[in-house]
Amino acid sequence: MIRVYALFFAALLLWPLQGASAAENWESTVDVGRAENFPAPRALQATYGFGWNGFTAATAEVNFAKADDGQFHLRAAGRTVGLARTLWKFDVAYETAAAADTLRPISLKQSESTRSKQIVTELAFDANGVTRKRIEKPAKGKPSKTRRFDLPNLFDLQSALLYLRSQPLEGGEVHRLVVYPTTSAYLATVTVAGRESISVPAGKFNAIKLNLQLSKISKDRKLEPHRKFRRASVWISDDADRMILRIEAQIFVGTVFAELQSVRFDNAKL
Repeated sequence: MIRVYALFFAALLLWPLQGASAAENWESTVDVGRAENFPAPRALQATYGFGWNGFTAATAEVNFAKADDGQFHLRAAGRTVGLARTLWKFDVAYETAAAADTLRPISLKQSESTRSKQIVTELAFDANGVTRKRIEKPAKGKPSKTRRFDLPNLFDLQSALLYLRSQPLEGGEVHRLVVYPTTSAYLATVTVAGRESISVPAGKFNAIKLNLQLSKISKDRKLEPHRKFRRASVWISDDADRMILRIEAQIFVGTVFAELQSVRFDNAKL
């Protein structure tokens, strides 16, 4: 997940909601985040490949497990590869924790490194919103930045996916979530498009197809369009694991995708 979940989020969430009434009343349409009675995800180690217009550009390794502290932990590391790395060296490390009983986010840390600098972003979630700390290295005289965004029922990307996989996900089902991936909040509308078979490098799976929409939430809680994204779809396995199989998005530079390359389930603890 190059930019681990940053790229993942870009592919997951897409174009703005249409219509003045949706923009004006959007807060009343948001899911409150009640998890349904669905089997908890198994511990796993997975590899994903990322590309653009059919060209593989990055890879990432993902480790997920429930820790002894009663939290779901996800750790991932991604990097550009091949020609893409020659043009743009990029490495990312990502850690996030969510409460296993409520599926609410707790914390997130993301470190992004290029040839010239490193940016570390830390998020701390509570019942009323999120506090963000952002540090750039070398600082070059710039102090670390701390920001606060207040809005109940926030998700980060891991907790949003945990919540969605807990739902029935019947055809036509719609969920609206406020997601804060690293630096901004977004209103994501997820619609269950149906079920189909899909093949990825990890194998052939029965899948649930999800279509997604995105609007950015401004500081004064107004919806703003995201001009870079056209449309996107996500396929998750139609089984008790409900893991991400493929993400495909049409954006302003073409088609970007992420695919499951391999997966191993085990009882390992992080």
